[in-house]
Amino acid sequence: MPNLGPVVWPPEPIRTARLVLRGSEARDRAAFIELLASPEVHTYLGGPRPRAELERELPEVPEQWPGSFVVELDGAMIGQLLLRRAAESHRPAARGKADLGYLFLPRAWGLGYAAEACAAALDWFDGVLPGEPVILATQSANLASMRLAAKLGFTEVERFHAWDAEQWLGLRPPLPASA
Repeated sequence: MPNLGPVVWPPEPIRTARLVLRGSEARDRAAFIELLASPEVHTYLGGPRPRAELERELPEVPEQWPGSFVVELDGAMIGQLLLRRAAESHRPAARGKADLGYLFLPRAWGLGYAAEACAAALDWFDGVLPGEPVILATQSANLASMRLAAKLGFTEVERFHAWDAEQWLGLRPPLPASA
């Protein structure tokens, strides 16, 4: 597994009070298209992809690779979490660390789902790769994402300019080893 080292993929579904984090399935394709084509979702991500292009190019089971979790609520996909190794980063503080990313459909915003799902994914990550730090990058203008990063324990490492905007890079240090 090149992205997260010796982790078995996909893991057993991760269950929270309201959500399930799991690998992608064919039934998620329409939600992935909605997510990737949404102008609202991609406000701080360089813009959406054209729906017709996604319909043509997305495989039957999209995003089926190590580190990609579907976030499910009541049997339906509401978002995606990504945990991948930042091997090719131009930011020295990010290189080689696990990178947390997330996208949620607008109807799921403001209800605490992102915090719940990200916390569960980070708990899982700490269990399978103990002692590893995690980074998170977001556009500094994305105030909701900045609040979520702070809530999850990320602290600023640096700010930099990329994709025509100021970006924020945060680090969540590894948890101390348990005795």
